[in-house]
Amino acid sequence: MKNFAIEIKWGLIYIVASLLWMALEKTVGLHDVHIDKHPIYTMLFLFVAIAVYSLAIRDKKKNFFKGEMTWKQGFVSGIVMTIVAALLTPLMQYITSAFITPDFFKNAIAYAVEHNKVTREQAESYFNMKSYITQATFGTLSFGVVISAISAFFNKSK
Repeated sequence: MKNFAIEIKWGLIYIVASLLWMALEKTVGLHDVHIDKHPIYTMLFLFVAIAVYSLAIRDKKKNFFKGEMTWKQGFVSGIVMTIVAALLTPLMQYITSAFITPDFFKNAIAYAVEHNKVTREQAESYFNMKSYITQATFGTLSFGVVISAISAFFNKSK
């Protein structure tokens, strides 16, 4: 457990950053007034995720590996952090949906149906807690692996 304290810390930071991002999206209207722009702007969180992963792997290199780290060590560190974040993602999604933006699913369904994007049944099966927990968890896992590999490459010792 002590060997992975840095990854646990940064996994928690990633979840907090995700919650703050959701609050920002809600504040600027991407969950209601500007919901039509949500799919585009929500992708900007990738820059935050890349920054968090890069800082995490740099922290591991400096404070655990004493400045000397291979790509594999950095990649494993990123994968552990990804697992921590993925395990916490359902809680993050619940907090987002229950407290930060409780009307998001209702708003997203209404927008999709009103603009003939999908049928009501399709919208309801996509915009709900279970679906978003699944999407967020697998998104965290898949993007986490890719970002870990790239961040480890740029943070490895020469």
